[in-house]
Amino acid sequence: MSEQNIGQQFDRLPATSTERVVDGRPTREEVLAWWDERFGVPPDVFDGHTFWEKGSGKLWAFSGDVPSPATIEALGITFLRVRQEHWKPTTDAVQRFGQHATKNVIDLEDEQARAFVAGEDQERAWDGDWGYLIVTHTIAGEPEPLGVGLYVYGELRSQIPKGRRRNISQ
Repeated sequence: MSEQNIGQQFDRLPATSTERVVDGRPTREEVLAWWDERFGVPPDVFDGHTFWEKGSGKLWAFSGDVPSPATIEALGITFLRVRQEHWKPTTDAVQRFGQHATKNVIDLEDEQARAFVAGEDQERAWDGDWGYLIVTHTIAGEPEPLGVGLYVYGELRSQIPKGRRRNISQ
């Protein structure tokens, strides 16, 4: 493991803080605790996945293992943005792991879901925590994760990346 953060290199997250060698790099333990505390996703959901940092605060999840460090372009999926005041899950991570969430999940009706995937912000009542939420839409009786929403001041702000937004008609 590198002793400094190198922007073009993947470094595996240390398991615990006692193994941390790069200041500010989160640990696997901290990442799993955050997903559990914020969204109720149990740590065992991530068994078999390794976590990597490339750049400053861009975490990736990989279903498997490779030697660390790795100087490759991509590894698995973008997973979490850290090294900022509030950690932010990526759309990819929410779509892959969000079905395991038991809290801070908001389910939208058809019209609201269409607006959300189109990137529109919407006034919305919510009696849960403010901040990043997992946004779902019920399909065939099951909630399906659409992406990440940011809830503040009575407004649900779509965090769907511009290149992935879609206008869906009825």
